[in-house]
Amino acid sequence: MTRHKEGKKDPNEMLSEMEGKMGFLPEILKIIEDVDPENLQRYNMCNKRLLEDGALSAKTKDLISLAVVASQQCEPCTKVRMKSALNHGATKEEIMELMEVIFITAGAPAVAACKDALKLLQEK
Repeated sequence: MTRHKEGKKDPNEMLSEMEGKMGFLPEILKIIEDVDPENLQRYNMCNKRLLEDGALSAKTKDLISLAVVASQQCEPCTKVRMKSALNHGATKEEIMELMEVIFITAGAPAVAACKDALKLLQEK
């Protein structure tokens, strides 16, 4: 593992690890790395907890995250969280049940924000 000053990981290594855990690398992370590598360090610390099994599985945390970003109506975010959830083994049935939870708790606009994310199920 390559370390930079103050024991920090090499940004390229962090991006590679995140890509391995998510199954893809969101473009925003490459941009953050280019603009502010220190910010990527902080993001990685938080993201690491999300992408690893703990008391909750990574899949469960991805599904929770999908519901949260859907409630915020962040369409690009829902696509990222959906890709990660599928990479961690989320099933069509789990995702569609989650869509019901999103509808009940956040309404139709939140479900609509998942339009592009749901297309990933069609491709699967």
